[in-house]
Amino acid sequence: MMGWVCRLASTRLTLFGMVLLAVGAGLSYDNPADVSVWVLAGPLLLLALNLFAAILTQPRINRRPGLLIFHIGLLSICVLAAIGRLTFYEARVEVSQNSAFDVAAVDEVSQGMFHPGELHRVQFVQQGYTVEYRPGLVRGITRSHLQVGDGHGGWQAKVVGDDTPLIFNGYRFYTTFNKGFAAILTWIPEQGEAITGTLHMPSYPLFDYNQANSWTPPGSSEEIKFWLRVDTGMDREIDWLLDVRNTKGMLVVNNGEQRLELQPGQAIDLPGGQLRYEALSSWMGYKIFYDPTLTWLFIASMLTVFGLCLHYWDKFKHQSIASVVVADKKQQDV
Repeated sequence: MMGWVCRLASTRLTLFGMVLLAVGAGLSYDNPADVSVWVLAGPLLLLALNLFAAILTQPRINRRPGLLIFHIGLLSICVLAAIGRLTFYEARVEVSQNSAFDVAAVDEVSQGMFHPGELHRVQFVQQGYTVEYRPGLVRGITRSHLQVGDGHGGWQAKVVGDDTPLIFNGYRFYTTFNKGFAAILTWIPEQGEAITGTLHMPSYPLFDYNQANSWTPPGSSEEIKFWLRVDTGMDREIDWLLDVRNTKGMLVVNNGEQRLELQPGQAIDLPGGQLRYEALSSWMGYKIFYDPTLTWLFIASMLTVFGLCLHYWDKFKHQSIASVVVADKKQQDV
């Protein structure tokens, strides 16, 4: 039995595991959908097994407190990192102003096979946002205002950004550069009930001169093209604040040969019904991240650093004592 444990503690196995980990890190860069999480989780678990065997069988490790703590920390990091890859979740979502987060709108999903899948419990309503820009359209601080459910039927106001996420049930929502404007439209068909929805335009100000989109009304085969002309006060030469509350937008509707400009509240008659431009709105793009091991990884990292410091402290202390002993012996000889 101990023979197998000694083989698992081999430094050759350590080197092999590190090579596999490097290959896995390269294959899983940016979380491609066609790469299994096991290309990282497998080497991490192998290295954890290797470290555990070394702790059991190597007196140079288990008889020195500093090295023992250091290797236990490394073992914890390997195990926690593997668990993190098997339970992680990453995705992106666009949330319209005055709309609640909808898990059905999430896309670009990447997740571990053991992810608990509780994103549907997240509750928040998107409100307005502001983004600071420096000259040259260098993006600064983003402040996105939310109303977040407290789990008891109430709501709390929160402000989140690129570095200050909304944390809900372990899920972290970070704002991104991907945000823009939207048009709230109501389609009133000749027969049937009216339908109101939000049409997102491309990201702003990245696509400042291409705020266009299209939509086909229900029961119609004719596509309606839209172009949104917004007045945000943008100035590329000075500091500028993008504030959706201070933005005005005119909607250009193009239906074949017909082209009309609509202000909020105005309507246009089209084949099959009437289209009304209700109001200018906005949307914010979020990056969603989930990893339940983050706090424990930090603790394990601090434990590893502490063990390494303790080991070198003991080593230098013993060297100092040995130097003093040698010096005393030389004086006695003299």
